[in-house]
Amino acid sequence: MEDLQLTIHDSQFLDRCETFIKLLQQWGKVHNLSGSLDRESIMANIEDSIYPLGFVEDFGSFLDVGTGAGFPGLIIAMARPEVIGYLVEPRAKRVAFLHFVKSTLKLDNLTILQKRVEDVKLESPIELITSRAVTNTKLLLDLTEHMSGVHTKYLFYKGSVLDDELNGLKIEGKKIVQHGDRKYLYF
Repeated sequence: MEDLQLTIHDSQFLDRCETFIKLLQQWGKVHNLSGSLDRESIMANIEDSIYPLGFVEDFGSFLDVGTGAGFPGLIIAMARPEVIGYLVEPRAKRVAFLHFVKSTLKLDNLTILQKRVEDVKLESPIELITSRAVTNTKLLLDLTEHMSGVHTKYLFYKGSVLDDELNGLKIEGKKIVQHGDRKYLYF
């Protein structure tokens, strides 16, 4: 993770990661929040979450659709505490975990919303909308259209099906960055 430190604006990030790992392992045993709870798997998910911070443009606000156990939204908020973040997650047990981590890590930049993304109402457009493993690209764009503006950017964490999802979609200025098995779609 040392090679990614250039993308991190907060010196407390690594300490926060250690606390997050412990909390996820504790809660995950009881509440089935995430797949693998071993340290290496969680670290891989943390690295996957922050990798795009090395190539995305600066942003002042972001919204993560379907945050789950915190990937990527909670991790982005930990790495960029100066940015306003919204985590959207409909499942109560995951929301309870996210609130606990937010409180423990004193992440005052976060708002956690227990809603479906189509039910979220915000006062102003979001600058960056993220999502990992929620649904296909077209549906994500449709579900988040009401909270985007002229300058909104999108960062979708995708896998092998990305090329199929993009067939027939006209997305101007898209950038696809591959890192391992992950394809990051940014536009």
